Amino acid sequence: MRLTHLLYLLLCLTAFAACANPGSGPDGGPYDETPPRLLGMTPALGSCNVSARRVTLAFDENIKVTNPSEKVVVSPPQIEMPDIKAGGRRIVVTLNDSLKPGTTYTIDFSDAIEDNNEGNPLGMFTYFFSTGAEVDTMEVAGTVLAADNLEPVKGILVGLHADTTDTAFTRRVFDRVARTDSRGQFTIKGVRHGTYRVFALKDVDGDFMLSAGEMMAMMPGTVTTGSYPDTRYDTVWHDSIYYDSIRLVRYTHYTPDDLVLRAFTPVPVKRYLAKTVRDVPEWFRFIFSAPSTVRPTVRGLNFDADTLLLTQTSAHNDTLTYWLRRTDFPEVDTLRLALTFDEWDDSLMTNVLKTDTLTLRPRLTAERRARQQQEQMEKWEKQRQKRHRKGDFSQETPPTTFLEIQLKAGQGLPLMQNPQLKFTYPLARLDTAGLRLLLRQDTLDVPAAYELRHAEGSTDSVTTGFTLRGEWRYGQEYMLEIDSAALADIYGHPCNAFKARFSYGREENFGALFVNIPEADTTWVVQLMQNDTRIERQERVGRNGSADFFYLKPGTYYLRAFIDADGNGRWTTGDYDLQRQPEEVFYYPTSLEVRANFDISQTWHPRERALTRQKPEEITKQKADKKKTPQNRNAERERNRR
Repeated sequence: MRLTHLLYLLLCLTAFAACANPGSGPDGGPYDETPPRLLGMTPALGSCNVSARRVTLAFDENIKVTNPSEKVVVSPPQIEMPDIKAGGRRIVVTLNDSLKPGTTYTIDFSDAIEDNNEGNPLGMFTYFFSTGAEVDTMEVAGTVLAADNLEPVKGILVGLHADTTDTAFTRRVFDRVARTDSRGQFTIKGVRHGTYRVFALKDVDGDFMLSAGEMMAMMPGTVTTGSYPDTRYDTVWHDSIYYDSIRLVRYTHYTPDDLVLRAFTPVPVKRYLAKTVRDVPEWFRFIFSAPSTVRPTVRGLNFDADTLLLTQTSAHNDTLTYWLRRTDFPEVDTLRLALTFDEWDDSLMTNVLKTDTLTLRPRLTAERRARQQQEQMEKWEKQRQKRHRKGDFSQETPPTTFLEIQLKAGQGLPLMQNPQLKFTYPLARLDTAGLRLLLRQDTLDVPAAYELRHAEGSTDSVTTGFTLRGEWRYGQEYMLEIDSAALADIYGHPCNAFKARFSYGREENFGALFVNIPEADTTWVVQLMQNDTRIERQERVGRNGSADFFYLKPGTYYLRAFIDADGNGRWTTGDYDLQRQPEEVFYYPTSLEVRANFDISQTWHPRERALTRQKPEEITKQKADKKKTPQNRNAERERNRR
């Protein structure tokens, strides 16, 4: 009896322990961390005299191909897209183009092949065969960077042309191609030994030739393939943390393997009317695709353009804004006009004058605006009557629409920054006696000298803004006063009384940066940046090889420089027709910390470091993709079992 009770107690304790430790029970076994293994290929890898257009790869487990349209590249390029199908343990690739005789074909899978269950990658894999008697084994490698900001360009085609004439890129399909990875790097494989021109192409239309407007890059001159025996050290890892050994590996080193192509988008030379804007009745705008020396003209069909319109023109006649002097005529909501401008003619290969008839209607019509104003007036009248019933007769004047004024200034400004006055509509009247700049001295505001200069885009006939200039000093506080009705726009709206204070920082609140570039001349321009898109300031290098930045607010800055070959003060893109490379761009490889009341002198040798290693990682937007590796889930499983 006692033995029976003892056995029963042991069984209960065992069951309790099993319930208390669920991790000790069956968990499905270890995870598969073994990459898929190739069992066979048809035709065999590296076969010669191949005539079949179907390639089959067999594996030891079920597999998949991730993003084949982005990652799998067939070379020579295929005009008709190949069929890539993964099912079960096989990958079948069917080439739909006819095979070229005596040619090496490569199918670069990159890291797209994985096992179907756990996603273990096969690794970088390229299949190849030849339709001739031998396989071409040369390789050409390098990196594609955006020419204007040295960003790695992901997914752009890089191709070779054995035809080294200038017309090959626009009239012939590439001989060999590859696609860049997330680091902008490429390797063109299966190349026949020879001399080539190298291009990069964002092939929007899929014809493997340069078309108008496509991003591209061109290596100056030609490259010749080569190879030599080399050695490298490979690390054999015991696990993800500890390495087992380092071994010496002999391999064939193919050249060139360090090409750098600077990709750019050409400035559109084909001029056309790209966009028409008319949000409100008071103005309309024409935006053209390219600059021109010819200013467009407008002829009104249901209005007199000469008397009605004020024209505001950009520097290169690519953006034109037309202001209506008045909006009380019946046709204001439907303007019909004839626009004459120069437009690209494909047959003549030049710009020719063209006239288009246009009908422009605003999004907010004058009729709808009048209804809104009437509703506002009725609302004000109801409120006025309510005030009257309470005996309040203090607000008897209807609300007035005032000219809006903006002063772009602030507190603690650097000395070289001038406040900007902006207006909603062009001015018709300016009474300078009603404008005062006051300097704060002790507790008093005293008059200070100033001048107004037309802001960018403003002229004597169309004034939509001013730059306010004065004798600014460190630590001074100012106030701009504008009397009521001192300004009025072309629609008769007066300004309301306006006051705004701004100040300049103390000298000790700013720092300075002096950049010395010994190899630079006065064609170099240095840009000071807070990130990769915002240019804080730019200075041309002086004859002493230095670019000086005074009155800097404390903070983190980056340096970019470009060689202003055409002297226009801004970076200029390339031109394939003229065989002109984009202007060279360089980055200082680290950030610079500017401190208050402190001067920094920094020497910079931009050509000492390769372009691929210049741009600081923290402002590089195109980050490298994470390298595919087995997930090492078994180690995590063992940790969870403990």
